[in-house]
Amino acid sequence: MMKGVIIAGGRGSRLRPLTNEMPKPMIPILDKPVMEYCIEHLKEHGITEIAVTVQYLSNKIMDYFGDGRKYDVNLTYFEERRPLGTAGSIKNAEEFLDESFVVIYGDIISNFNLTKGMQFHRSKNSLVTIFMTDVQNPMDYGIIRTNETGKVTRFLEKPARPEIFTNQINTGIYIMEPEILHYIKKGETFDFSLDLFPMLLKKDCPIFGFKTNGYWSDVGNMAKYEKTVHDLIDGSIIISG
Repeated sequence: MMKGVIIAGGRGSRLRPLTNEMPKPMIPILDKPVMEYCIEHLKEHGITEIAVTVQYLSNKIMDYFGDGRKYDVNLTYFEERRPLGTAGSIKNAEEFLDESFVVIYGDIISNFNLTKGMQFHRSKNSLVTIFMTDVQNPMDYGIIRTNETGKVTRFLEKPARPEIFTNQINTGIYIMEPEILHYIKKGETFDFSLDLFPMLLKKDCPIFGFKTNGYWSDVGNMAKYEKTVHDLIDGSIIISG
């Protein structure tokens, strides 16, 4: 089995005023914070040892979720004194990451089959596997091209309209090997999409994309937040937990 990491340090500036006094992972979706859905998603696929990287209003996350006992998981927190970026926050949790691990951003609600993704990851001997999905407008995301084996051949973060070469996007759910940490310097601000993935592509490291069906939403701004709430209210989407 694998460990899990929830990246929960973002400020959520596009969700103001909701995030003026509340960290983004604590934004309520129906009757619970969005991060609770992340915990349930990981647990559904047998992942109960979970690191949580925190920074902005971190005490509100730690006070609410505690050690994870009430969710039948074990939560270990890694707090950043200053924002380190998505990859930098993973490096900050290096002592915890001694085996393969699944990363999920703390503002994502999804029912992707993580188990199938793990099987794919192992079958490819992948260093990083990126869960991918199609969207109508990919300009807010990183877009990905893969070859016939699923290996990533091109990655572009938040393309302008003339730069779009696919509607296939990075969902912010990854499977990684601990060796990935060798490429990240401790204490430095480093981002998956802007820094790490382009570096790995240049080095021809084994990065694969796993195309999957299912529901996925990032609660990144007010429009997406409202749509996610409506999706769950209408009952057409089944989410774990």
